[in-house]
Amino acid sequence: MARSGSPLVETLVIFAVVFVLQWIAGLFSVGLMAGLFVLAPPLEANPWTIVTSVYAHENLGHLLSNSAALVLFGWPIARATTHLRFHAFFLATGAIAGITQVVGTGFVGVATPVLGASGAVFALMGYLLAGNRLSDGLASRVQVSPWIALGVFVALAALITFATAAPRVALLAHFTGFLLGLVAGRAGVLDVPSHVRRRSA
Repeated sequence: MARSGSPLVETLVIFAVVFVLQWIAGLFSVGLMAGLFVLAPPLEANPWTIVTSVYAHENLGHLLSNSAALVLFGWPIARATTHLRFHAFFLATGAIAGITQVVGTGFVGVATPVLGASGAVFALMGYLLAGNRLSDGLASRVQVSPWIALGVFVALAALITFATAAPRVALLAHFTGFLLGLVAGRAGVLDVPSHVRRRSA
């Protein structure tokens, strides 16, 4: 059965539609827009924002930067996996990253509301880094314990997170997304057998 399109393009379309809906909601009130699209404590107050916040963006610059990063890091992954796996991975990692940002910052001070796809985009970046053939080859030659590998992943995620730090950036969400991507890439959770790829191509 032929594919109807790329999950990458579908995600970009979702970004654009959600951005328009944010703008329309904002015409009525900022509170309405936030209640529909911003993940904020308490999480149970507006549980749908666990999903909608992943695809929402603060402004046009935020939308364009995340879209460019999505294309850069998501394109190779989208070509190598199925629609369902790509969308499920993107949403799950983005939601977990957002929840971690809100809950984690709440533990150390005032919980920070969050919106944007950067947690999911960082997960794609991590997946691409840990799940490629070169990484697989290195891993097969260098045998280390799972705990050491996890420690290396945590250190790498922290390094990448702080290297991309900027004001008003959800660092904890970036760290979480990148770490999830590294672990998922090493486990090959988006890998599909070649005969499945051929049938769905």
